[in-house]
Amino acid sequence: MPSPVSAAEPERAGAATPGPLDRFFELTGRGTTVAREVRGGLTTFVAMAYILLLNPIVLGGAQDVTGAKLSVPQLTTMTALSAAISTVLMGLVGNAPLAIAAGLGVNAVIAYQAAPHMTWPQAMGLVVLEGVVIVLLAVTGLRERIMHAIPLPLKHAIVVGIGMFIALIGLVDAGFVSSGGGTPLALGTGGHLRTWPSAVFAAGLLRMIVLYVRRVPGAILISIVTATVLAVVVNTTATVSDKSWGTVVPKIPEKIVATPDFGLFGKVDLFGGFARAGLLTASIILFTLVLSGFFDAMGTILGITDEAGLARPDGSVPRLGPILAVDGLGAVVGGITGSSAGTVFVESAAGVGEGARTGLANLVTGGLFTLALFFAPLAAVVPAQAAAPALVIVGALMCTQAAKIDWSDLGTAIPVFLTIVMMPFTYSITNGVGAGVIAYTVIALSRGTTRGAGLLLPIISVVFLAYFGINIIER
Repeated sequence: MPSPVSAAEPERAGAATPGPLDRFFELTGRGTTVAREVRGGLTTFVAMAYILLLNPIVLGGAQDVTGAKLSVPQLTTMTALSAAISTVLMGLVGNAPLAIAAGLGVNAVIAYQAAPHMTWPQAMGLVVLEGVVIVLLAVTGLRERIMHAIPLPLKHAIVVGIGMFIALIGLVDAGFVSSGGGTPLALGTGGHLRTWPSAVFAAGLLRMIVLYVRRVPGAILISIVTATVLAVVVNTTATVSDKSWGTVVPKIPEKIVATPDFGLFGKVDLFGGFARAGLLTASIILFTLVLSGFFDAMGTILGITDEAGLARPDGSVPRLGPILAVDGLGAVVGGITGSSAGTVFVESAAGVGEGARTGLANLVTGGLFTLALFFAPLAAVVPAQAAAPALVIVGALMCTQAAKIDWSDLGTAIPVFLTIVMMPFTYSITNGVGAGVIAYTVIALSRGTTRGAGLLLPIISVVFLAYFGINIIER
């Protein structure tokens, strides 16, 4: 005789048994579906595909101490390869919709701070060492402890700050906001919208707003695709200079398939940079890489997982240890491939806005980066003006976290404000986190408490003070 069925069991009895894909990625538990993950993964790839063009431009435009330059085709191949490997690893190990690719800012440190003092293999050796240090910090639990030591109001502020930061990135990349006209930033060119690309961006943004507010499935992706088509038509029929589009000009490529060049893979000299540049110089570069990679990724992980609804009420993140370890491995992979340190991309928020909640979205994004090894010309079709509206929309959504902050307490409000504004104003997540942590610690100590963080928060503040004063220390 069968046993009685409890009140909770009839639903389970009538429901389909979750498949292996569902169980592995916890799709049902996170309230998502395979279709939403595929859509989110595709959106993330489209939003960050520009890195396949921009990273080779940054690294390929610099030369090392010997005058050598890196091959742009090889850099394109390695950028796609490292992004594919690291993003898939994050999906399988961290089960989080956090795509990884060569980090902007970090690649500039390699190109303009490291390379003038050492060879490219030696510079990439420092990138590998950066990743090893970050992995060790993650494995020992120290990185997780540091993230938990960040007070909850600052965690909310980091989300808001990143929201404003990625919105500004979108506006600037699209040419809708630029420097000039007598002010640090201005609308369009000289305070006016004068170009067709600006019109394409505005049309794409308005379409995306309407579709997203009406909760149309695939709103972000549909808008990016239609804006890309519009951009191609405009570029073909109107007189538009390539410069006004920015990095990516929306042209139908002459060829679709390109042969990947793996020539940079494995060209790494782990410790040669210390001998070539000197212990002090190489150590300062390594310190800068570690701190930038550490806190940029920390802020991005906190912001995006919160936006995806994965963070717990206290701000902590499930599976944080594996996520942090894979982030460090991304830097190692970037160094080995010669594409600069990989880090969690803030553009992952675009995929989250489209519904991504698990690592399955990463498998889609990573798979598309793998295809990009052979179909790189197609990545050069989507201009910033088509993808940037997604960053503005997601930035607006992330800014709603401001409602969770107690603005009546100045001891909280001032550090929170500094955290938020320093990210877009200095174009750096790390700078925003550092400013907020230092201000919060100073205020807390003046009140006679660090509010449960113990000695860790003051120690983090001292590290940030060293980071901000690194040039003075070096001199």
